[in-house]
Amino acid sequence: MFSQHYRRMTGIHWLVLFCAILVAWMGLYAMAIPSDMRSLSQVYGLGFWQSLCVVTPDAAGYFGIFAMWVLMSAAMMAPTALPAFATYEELGSSTKVRFAPLVLGYGVVWFGYSAIAAGLQLFLFQLNLIDQFGQSLSSGLTAVLLLIAGAYQFSNLKEACLSKCRAPLTFFMQHFAEGPFRNGVRLGLVCLGCCWALMALAFVGGTMNLAFMALATILMIFEKLPDIGRYVTKPVGYILIASGLWQLTHFI
Repeated sequence: MFSQHYRRMTGIHWLVLFCAILVAWMGLYAMAIPSDMRSLSQVYGLGFWQSLCVVTPDAAGYFGIFAMWVLMSAAMMAPTALPAFATYEELGSSTKVRFAPLVLGYGVVWFGYSAIAAGLQLFLFQLNLIDQFGQSLSSGLTAVLLLIAGAYQFSNLKEACLSKCRAPLTFFMQHFAEGPFRNGVRLGLVCLGCCWALMALAFVGGTMNLAFMALATILMIFEKLPDIGRYVTKPVGYILIASGLWQLTHFI
């Protein structure tokens, strides 16, 4: 389907981007390995790698948790933005527009989100509302997160952001003269508007839960597809709200 609208994703810059996504998923996998496996030096070899894999708040501190959220954002959000990246490259092919600043601008937004999310994770951990692996210990917190994410699926802001993600050509043509970096920031903000609530559900599924990350990534990709997304967003909202109400009965 994309071949009708987008250039083939070839070239060294695409290879670098795909490798970065792969490395991010590999890093998340390494961090998700149980603590007893992390302690086996023969698995990792280097003490630095072993310490990087210890990302529980009590062991890693803020910067370790921030690094984990950066990897999570790269692994989960970059794949959802690939059609938009390809559209921008196609749009700028005649003017030899640079690709890297676009991705950099996009990443700046998610670096900011990661900084906030890491601080929130430490705060919730200190309140004993989540465990060492970022999973909710409170039915009340779980219910609130599910209800917020479910309600946001029906919001005008979410719909406005999704409409731009589903039509990246129109979006970029409106702001193309601003240059690739600012367009990347704009795209990042639009994606943030689409996905921040679903990403926050990591505190329900667990920030070290690869199954949740994979499922959320697939869901966010489908939401941004013009032919499929409109059939996905609201049903997911109903499911999240129903799940939140069910959790609320346990809390009450």
